[in-house]
Parts: sequence; structure tokens; C-alpha cells
Amino acid sequence: MIAKMRKAIGQGFCLIFCACLLAGCQEKTAQQSSYAEVRYMEVAEVRIMLTHKLPGRVTAFTSSEVRPQVSGIIQARLFEEGANVEAGQVLYQIDPVMYQAAYNNAKANLEQAGANEEAARLRAQRYAYLAQSRAASVQDRDDAIAAYNQLRAEIDAHREALEIARINLGYTKVAAPVSGRIGRSFVTEGNLVTQNQITPLAKIQQISPVNVDITQSHTQMLKLRRSLASGALKSGGSDSAKVRLYLEDDTPYMRPDAQGQNNWLEGDLMFSDFSVNESTGSVLFRAKFENPDSLLFPGMYVRAELVEGILENAILAPQKSVTRDAGNLPQVFVLLPAQAERGGMPNAFRVEARSITLDRDYENNWIVASGLRAGELLLVDGVQKVRPGQLVRGSSIVGAGGQANRADAGDALMSSASRGR
Repeated sequence: MIAKMRKAIGQGFCLIFCACLLAGCQEKTAQQSSYAEVRYMEVAEVRIMLTHKLPGRVTAFTSSEVRPQVSGIIQARLFEEGANVEAGQVLYQIDPVMYQAAYNNAKANLEQAGANEEAARLRAQRYAYLAQSRAASVQDRDDAIAAYNQLRAEIDAHREALEIARINLGYTKVAAPVSGRIGRSFVTEGNLVTQNQITPLAKIQQISPVNVDITQSHTQMLKLRRSLASGALKSGGSDSAKVRLYLEDDTPYMRPDAQGQNNWLEGDLMFSDFSVNESTGSVLFRAKFENPDSLLFPGMYVRAELVEGILENAILAPQKSVTRDAGNLPQVFVLLPAQAERGGMPNAFRVEARSITLDRDYENNWIVASGLRAGELLLVDGVQKVRPGQLVRGSSIVGAGGQANRADAGDALMSSASRGR
């Protein structure tokens, strides 16, 4: 009987112990499940290339106005408006009748003078011979020589007049001064044009390649130069001479290759102006771009992306991780390990608010000037559901530096401490 009682008491104690153990596990599980689930990244120093988007206007690489060199009536227009023309191609035909007559007259005068030249030359030679034998006077000899020289001068004048008449006759065919795309015609057949008229006949613009005039604030330029001089930025090297474009609808200026892959059509930075515009306070840059598909037209508004320099050891924070405090100043939440506080519970952290200073945005991130150090754990997902001092459970994600973070927060902070925190 006593043995049965002892056995029953032992079984009762076992049941009570199991019930207490099960209740403790359930309580611990409930506590763990009540913690907010967040995701964090380990802050890392990265090397980035800073770029800046600036407004720009497309201008023709070459622009020329077609103007008449002689006066007359337009007989024909020999081009299609909006077509490509070649240098020397005849665009207009001016009535050549009067200029052809002037050419023929100048040619006849030259031939007439040439016919009289031979007789004058022989007469001068004859009088020179007679003067030696005193059969003719010296005066007659001199008059014959002078007449011959005068006739030669007249021949030269007639020859120049013929050349001028030939040039004017050629100007009745109005040719393209440069190659490019010609716009609309400002005159039609039957219009009278004059040599010194103000209105051009048409305008030719070369749009392959094209120029892009870019403006930058002189204040920004001074800030950039100071950063380069202080060493905060490093020169971008050969990449700094390349420029990328975004069109009016903010689409990148790209072109597919043979494999169908879109590639940037980059431009070459040609020069920057040495003067500052007094009304706008800006400096002009010019870049040259190829225009194989004729997407760029003169006057088009674009945005140009220029390389400013290389920023070493930059600290990046995703934009969604940055909030504002009561004073509207930027802040982030940093996670501190709290395994010891919760009896070794894995992935336990305490939230700490940290004020930071921002420099600029960079590819959906903020460049942090101060307030964060490499190795710290930055709260990224779950910012809206935490408060300073709160205990949370976190999991690691890939940071802005592009490398996977370590899952063990204690190791991450120990590593950060060894770097001098």
C-alpha cells in the first residue's frame, strides 16, 4: 500500500514538473513572438562615382543660311524640304538670262582685244626697228610701244570682267554651302531675291553629330572645385570626359546593339566657357553626341549627366530608412545586440535613435556625411513600427555596399568595436 502511494506521488510530481516546464516554454515563446520583426543591414564604406544632372539644349553641329549672291527671279526650287542635302548641291535656280548675256559680252570684248593685240605687237616691233635706222622717229616708236602696252592692260581688264561674269552666272545656281538637313524654303518660284536681302532662302543644319550646350551654376562649380582640392572628392579620370543624356520624357539616350541590348550613346565633353553669364550666374559646357537615329533636334531640351568625381569611403543609407525627428532633422534607427538581456535569445536587438547629417541622394540612397559608422547595424524594414529603446527581433539583408551582412549581430558589433568605436 505504501509503495503504491509513493508511486502515485512520484507520478504526480512528474506531471506537475512537465506542466510547469510546458507553461514556461509557452510563456517564453509568447514573449518572443510579441517582439516586432525587423530587417537590418550592416553599414559599409563604399566607393562611388558622383554624377550631376544639368539642363541642356541641343544645337546643330553646323548651321548655315542659304543666301543669294546675285539678284534675280527664282525659276525653280530643286530640293525637298526636310531632306538631307550635300555641300555643293544646287538648291535654287535664278533666272540666268541677264548674267549669260553679260558673260557673252565680256567674252566677246576679250576676244576682240586679243585679236588687236597681235597687230599692236607687230607695229611696236616695226617702229622699234625703224627707229634704230632713223627711218622713224623716236616719238613714233614710243607711241607704238605705249599703244601695245595699253592694249595688253585692256586684255587683262577684259579677262577679269569675263571671270566676274562667269562667277555671277554660276551664282544663278544657288548651291548648298554645307552638308546637312535643310528646313523649309522661305521663297517660292517667281519670287524676286536680291544680293543683300536680310531673309535667307533656307537654312541647313547638320544634326549628326549634334552639340549639347549644358549650363551649370557657378556656385556648384566652386563647391566641386573645393571638394576636389580638399581631397574629399577624387577626379573621375577619363570617365569625367563622358556625358550621358536623358531626353525630354526622362528616357535615357540609348540605342540597341546587334544583340538587342540597349547601350548608352555617350557624348564627349568638348570645352567649358571661361565666363559666367551675368544674368543667370551659370557657366556653359558643350558636349558632342552622335545622332544616328535623328532623335536629337536643335532646340530640344535635355538633361545631361556629368561625372563630378570619386567619393571614397562613402556611407550610404537607404532612403526608406531615414525618418525625421520632432525638429524635422534626419535620423535613423541603429540596432544594438540584446541577447544578454533576454537570456540569450537569438537575433534580439534594442533600438537606438541616431541623428545624422545628409549630403545628397544617390541611387535611392542617401549619402550620410556624419552620424553613422561602418559596421553598425542600420534598421531598414520596419521603421514605422518601432520606437527608441524597444526590443525587436531582426534579420540581416544585403546592404547598400552590395555585400551580404553577417547574421550574428554580436560579431558585427565586436568587429565594429575593434575598428575603434
